[in-house]
Amino acid sequence: MWTLFQIELFKIFRRPRTYIAFAAITALIGMVQLGLKVDGQEYASFVMADFNSSFALEGNLLNGYFVCFIVLQLLLVHVPLLIALIAADMISGEANTGTLRLLMSKPVSRVEFILAKYLASVVYTIMLLVWVALQALFLSMLIFGTDDMFIMKSSYAVLIKSGDVFWRYAGAFCFAALAMTTVAALGFLLSLFAENSIGPIVATMSVIIVSTLLSTMNIPLFNLVKPYLFTTHMITWKEFFDLRVNELNEAIPGSLAYPEKIKTSALILLIHIVVFVGAAAVIFKRKDIVS
Repeated sequence: MWTLFQIELFKIFRRPRTYIAFAAITALIGMVQLGLKVDGQEYASFVMADFNSSFALEGNLLNGYFVCFIVLQLLLVHVPLLIALIAADMISGEANTGTLRLLMSKPVSRVEFILAKYLASVVYTIMLLVWVALQALFLSMLIFGTDDMFIMKSSYAVLIKSGDVFWRYAGAFCFAALAMTTVAALGFLLSLFAENSIGPIVATMSVIIVSTLLSTMNIPLFNLVKPYLFTTHMITWKEFFDLRVNELNEAIPGSLAYPEKIKTSALILLIHIVVFVGAAAVIFKRKDIVS
């Protein structure tokens, strides 16, 4: 299976469209960084407008940590599309080019074939997020410097000391990798049901859009299914940037406000991955290969 996995990686990174995702991420992050570099102080003043009358925040609000948080909020909504471009093409692309039947004539089991292809898409997903981290975090730290991180929540604000930030980003990116891997698993499963890539890509994004709407709409009927939708848990990476408070309502450095929520969301995402990939293996094992 290792040889098959290497071959699948080679196929992914041989395609020119694979690098479209990396180029798009570079362009999007670059535009955000340029805009904040030019007009960032006005944006910072807007963010602090409701708090200036209550307290004064010393230091550089517009630092690399804060810029990375803004980028992630904007970008992680669109990354699933870039992942679907590859994951939803893994099987349907072979069927479209007529090579799937030829591959099945080789002495390799269908389960190994599925696992090798999925693992290759996981590597692509992780490399894409590593590229996001390099651009959004490390490059922003180089351009804007580092300082304490100020974050606006819906009803309160969070101030995280600069020495307490970096490990939170490490956790957030790891969790984002798990969430995006779930998207890859969904696209991979849907790629079994078509002989061209357009259908699975559109279907993957449609499922994500519908599930996201169900996750965000506060309607009693939808509240019953919210906890079981993977899109509900994809944004849990933000929980790494919330602190627990003590009896005096003072933030506890190095703490997480809701660590159990992170664990629960990670478990649910893992269950979705197992279900999607397991279903793909079962379906493909029984599939009649005619193309």
